[in-house]
Amino acid sequence: MSAWRKKMKITGECFCGEVTYKVDGRLREARSCHCSRCRKAFSSQASAYAEVVSGTFQWLSGESFRAAYESNKGFGVQFCNRCGSTLCGTYCGDIHGVTLGCVNGDPGVEIGMHIFVGSKATWETIPDGVPQFEEGPP
Repeated sequence: MSAWRKKMKITGECFCGEVTYKVDGRLREARSCHCSRCRKAFSSQASAYAEVVSGTFQWLSGESFRAAYESNKGFGVQFCNRCGSTLCGTYCGDIHGVTLGCVNGDPGVEIGMHIFVGSKATWETIPDGVPQFEEGPP
């Protein structure tokens, strides 16, 4: 990995542009989750998500537009309460990762696994060539 890629700043924003953030560093462990909860949270056939290194995520704007929802076991999401874009995932209140659909430009990652494919939507076809797990990763 180049020194530039290690030091790159990644930015992201919601659909309406009110909420913005940056990540000082690289994203890691990019994956797509096909469970029914992610389909609902992301309004899609699956999530596209990558983890952030602790301490590298920073909100830049839109504090009054940010809303949060915590599901079970400490996991949750933060989203724009104006346009509805899901921006990031949280674990026990800390930013755990970002949704790749809200990242600007090239985030420098590729989806490395498809998880919870055992509960994917019946109408979805997952492409070959990336590891698939019936439930969570090993």
